[in-house]
Amino acid sequence: MSRAPITKAGSERLRGELERLKSVERPKIIAAIAEARAHGDLKENAEYHAAREQQSFIEGRINELEAALSTAEVIDVSRLNPGTKIVFGAIVELEEESGEAVKYQIVGDLEADIKQALIAVSSPIARALIGKSEGDSFEFTAPNGVKRYEITGVSYE
Repeated sequence: MSRAPITKAGSERLRGELERLKSVERPKIIAAIAEARAHGDLKENAEYHAAREQQSFIEGRINELEAALSTAEVIDVSRLNPGTKIVFGAIVELEEESGEAVKYQIVGDLEADIKQALIAVSSPIARALIGKSEGDSFEFTAPNGVKRYEITGVSYE
């Protein structure tokens, strides 16, 4: 079984979420279920059913995070020295054909979040970037067509 890569920062972020779910959210839900039970008949108690549904969601997320973190391979990006090549963990500055600049970090699938400019190593753009260097141009097929970029910067933090 291969181990999924994850950056050190991503691992810490997911461990923080796991700790918050266990120490804050889980006790809150347990208290909400106990309070809803005190209201009587459970068959027609919407608060009870909502709290149980929330508990199910939280327990599922806890299990998902524990399983993912137990098998993940944590990579400290600051210790990488790949030279000028783009590899896992790279922060890449790109310029689109239109002149618009974008900046992404290539991270593991577990921690990918496009809203935070964290792209999964398995994504089409990341696969197109791996092995390239600053100054290279490349293109890849996105869902809305072919995109062309020039790599304007590469860093590792």
